[in-house]
Amino acid sequence: MSSPAQAPARQARKERLGRRAGLALTIIVSCQLMLIVDSSIVNVALPSIQRSLHFSPTGLAWVPSLYMLVFGGLLLAGGRAGDIAGRRRTLMAGIAVFTAASLTGGFATSAAWLLAARAAQGAGAALAGPSTLSLIAANFAEGQARNRALGAFSMAAGLGMALGYFLGGVLTSELSWRWVMFVNVPFGAAVLLLAPRFISEPERHPGRIDWAGAITSTLGMGALAYAFIRVGQTGWGDRQAIGAFAAAGVLTAAFVAWQSRAAYPVMPLRLFAHRNRAAGLASMFLLAVPLSGTIYFLSQLLQEAYGMSPLRSGLAVLPLAVTQVAAARTAPRLVARAGPKPVTVAGTILITGAMAWLSQVTAASGYLAGVLGPMVLFGIGIGLCFMPLNMMIIAGVPRSDSGAVSGLLQTMQRIGGSVGVAVLVTAFGIASRNAAAHLQPGLSPVRQSRDILAHGIAAGFTLGTVFCGCALMLAIAAIRTRRPRQNAG
Repeated sequence: MSSPAQAPARQARKERLGRRAGLALTIIVSCQLMLIVDSSIVNVALPSIQRSLHFSPTGLAWVPSLYMLVFGGLLLAGGRAGDIAGRRRTLMAGIAVFTAASLTGGFATSAAWLLAARAAQGAGAALAGPSTLSLIAANFAEGQARNRALGAFSMAAGLGMALGYFLGGVLTSELSWRWVMFVNVPFGAAVLLLAPRFISEPERHPGRIDWAGAITSTLGMGALAYAFIRVGQTGWGDRQAIGAFAAAGVLTAAFVAWQSRAAYPVMPLRLFAHRNRAAGLASMFLLAVPLSGTIYFLSQLLQEAYGMSPLRSGLAVLPLAVTQVAAARTAPRLVARAGPKPVTVAGTILITGAMAWLSQVTAASGYLAGVLGPMVLFGIGIGLCFMPLNMMIIAGVPRSDSGAVSGLLQTMQRIGGSVGVAVLVTAFGIASRNAAAHLQPGLSPVRQSRDILAHGIAAGFTLGTVFCGCALMLAIAAIRTRRPRQNAG
């Protein structure tokens, strides 16, 4: 037995371990936040980027989409790289690439230069991203400690979108759009300095990286995104779009066939055998479509249709961030009482309602009547449903597959976001052309352009509502969980 004199030493050691765990979680969540912020921070700067680098209205969609596309396409390889080479080491390598690409992109003088930097950012994020969630799984035991850590992680995932929007507005208004790239540099440097000191490196697992699978999946999703953006520019009869759709189908089929027989598949198909995990992954994909599309369109709606400055438009999105943070803090307690399914369903209902509300927006709606209410619903819905979805996806995963499932989870989010922006931009482009062909006579050119823009955005939101409805039906029909037992006493 230990003596009473040893109690203070044990208590001090416990406090040190607690502080170390808290610092490790802070670094991991900060990493995740930086990567998610970069998915949205450029959106508020898009009008400035378009004027500076001469993008076309639909071609501008590649600025956010290319980042998410490369990020999502290489995430599976990044997850496996973390299993093989070490998750902390892979995270640091990814952050180094991401930081260097951010610095390079800030100096871009052409559209091609900026897109190349965005692709490099996506590659770095693909290395770092899977390691964040798998490091949580490795450093926090399953149960209350992990659920609290997942709550913080989920909060970062949702908050990053709105925070990026706010920071983008401030930086673009006060400095330049280039600072939405430069801002990543000090944060990346801090992560590289602190991660080796406070994050423990889990055990490695032998294997090889399935580069054939990673490249095939990335090309397939890239072809699909290109096809939809091309349709938005030229219509459904475009031969290049048809060819891209065909290439996407062939590449995706080849990817699935290869994964079924590869020795070390980048996406182990057995991970889909678990019902709740498969439903959670599909829900992440479906919800990423309206989420990314909303962030993409809001910057243009608020600035181009409602005449807000980048700073004001950034501030206008703060209600989404505040409600998301509040809901994310509540989600772990709700899950402990009611279980993950009811919380997921409730959150998805709110997101669906928000999208349906946004689909009614017009150039005359204004911020208070057309945008504020849906953002509040959106923020609460995201905060509620992301944490239980993350929990169901990683529950019961063997340590040897934790990197793969983390990469798969984030792949569904990034690919859903990339393809989602492309799909919603397609609806936007078609509706905008139809609106331009049926303009009311006598309107000023400014009013005409605002009406066309708002009509196209409303069409994008309408299509986003369909994806939300599919996610809601999936959550109701496919997820199977038991109500948590109440602890006695």
